[in-house]
This record gives sequence, C-alpha cells and structure tokens, in this order.
Amino acid sequence: DNIGDMFPLCDARRSRRPRPYATERRNMSPMLSQKEADIQMMLAAGCHLGTKNVDFQMERYVWKRRADGIHIINLGRTWDKLMLAARIIVATENPQDVVCQSARPYGQRAVLKFAQYTGAKAIAGRHTPGTFTNQKDALFAEPRVLILTDPRTDAQPISETAYVNLPTIAFCDTDSPLKHVDIAIPANNKAKHSIGCLYYLLARMVLQMRGTISPANPWDVMVDLFFYRDPEELEQKEEEAAAAAAAPVESAGYNAVADAAYGAESWDEQVPAGAGGFPAAAGNWSEAPAPTGWDAQQGGDFGSGFGAMPQGY
Repeated sequence: DNIGDMFPLCDARRSRRPRPYATERRNMSPMLSQKEADIQMMLAAGCHLGTKNVDFQMERYVWKRRADGIHIINLGRTWDKLMLAARIIVATENPQDVVCQSARPYGQRAVLKFAQYTGAKAIAGRHTPGTFTNQKDALFAEPRVLILTDPRTDAQPISETAYVNLPTIAFCDTDSPLKHVDIAIPANNKAKHSIGCLYYLLARMVLQMRGTISPANPWDVMVDLFFYRDPEELEQKEEEAAAAAAAPVESAGYNAVADAAYGAESWDEQVPAGAGGFPAAAGNWSEAPAPTGWDAQQGGDFGSGFGAMPQGY
C-alpha cells in the first residue's frame, strides 16, 4: 500500500516543509565567496606557512606538517579570528582608543596604513617602556584595545597590558607564546607580504562592518600599499630615474630630416666649370699622372726602377 494514501496530511506537510540547509546556503553564498577570495589572497601572500616549532597552545590552529618540517596553518581559523577581531575593533566607540603596534620593521608600514584607514593610533618602531603604565610619561596612553604584530618581538607592551587589564589582539605564528594574549590570530608574522595582507584584510573588515564600504561601494585600496618597502631599493630606483632623466635624449625628428637630406645629395654629379668660384680642372682624370722626380729617373715606374740592379754592382 502507498503510505501517502494512508496519511495524506502527513505527506502534504512533508512536501511543504522548507529545507533549512538550502535557505542557509543561499543566504551565506556571498559571505562564502568573500571568504574564499580572502583565503586565496592569504595563500598567495604565504600566510599559511608556519615554523618548524609549535607552541602547545598553537597546536589547535595547525592543519598539517609538511615533509620538510614546516607546519601549515589552517586559514579557515585565521579568517574567523580576523572577523572576531574586527567585531571587537568596531565595538570600540572611539577609533583613537585602538592602538596598533609593531616593533618588527616588516609590520611598521602596515601598522601606519591600518591606522590611516581605520582611524586608530599607530606606534611603529621601538616601544617605550611605561607607555601604558607610567602616567608621567610624555607618550602615556590608555587604549581600550591593543593590536600587535608579533607577541615575541612586542613582549614589552604585552607585559604592560597585564597591569592595566588591556585586551590584546596579536598575530601569532606556530611558535609564538600566547601569554597575556586574548585573541590570537594564527598566521605567518615573519614575512612582509603576509603581515601586509593580514592588516589589509583586517582594515577592510572593519570598514565593512562600519558601513564605510559595501559591495555597491567597494574599497579601491590595493593590498600593495600595506607591504614593506626597502629604503635602499627605493633610493636605487630614484637614482636610476634621475640618471635616465639627465641623459641626453636624441630627437627622432632631427635624425629623420638629416637622413633625408643626406640621401638626397648626389656625390656622383660633376661640378660645373666655375662653380663655387674655382675654375674647372683641365685634363683627363681617368689617366694615370705623369711620373715626376724619382719615378722619372727610374723609368717612370717606382716598382720597376727599384727592382732594377744599378750599374756597378
């Protein structure tokens, strides 16, 4: 017997029952596409490459270990932690209460760009001890959120956050210590492209949550602006540009005119008599000149006269 005939009401309810997973997939498709694009960017920047050492608190973020001993970071967890950090930054009422800091040279440019686009305060370079604890210090600050590039390099500001109960967000590699770190974003914090890409994604997520940018009004800033640039390389490029500008530039038009004038001249034409104020030369120019001097004494041929044996030898 057909079960639908026995329970028509149940069959009708079963047919009208919505599929929650289909609705959820349809609503999450734009977010998933954005997440996939961000993960591809992080892969291209090398954010997934860890180190050969793993801290016991960072094992949860490691996906696998390669044959050469390098641990691979799970970028899905990295993207989730970036979203969590962006929510915390957006929840801060005053953007100036967010301090992003980097003592590592590869992260100083990224920190300055992040502060420029999000309105946060940047501290690039060496951290002055007592910035968060000494009220008599000229650089004293009381932020509400601290963003760090490397917990190992930025150990001094992390130790100060323990005294003032300051929430700390840090980009942590597989060997980074997580002491006094509240939100650890697992990623490669030793390469300049990786650090720049992470700060770029975090800044874009903050602006998206604030409503500054949207799919209708996308962010026109390139990720290259967050990458570290070597000063020596910039100076070399400036010197090459100055040398190229100082070099004499030949005019193509002048060369073309000179070539045309040179080709128009005919050197085979004979000069008419009296042209240029000089009389025409007489004689036949195709005949050999008459011997004179030593050639005349030797019979008119220098070669034959020289080869002839003189009398008396």
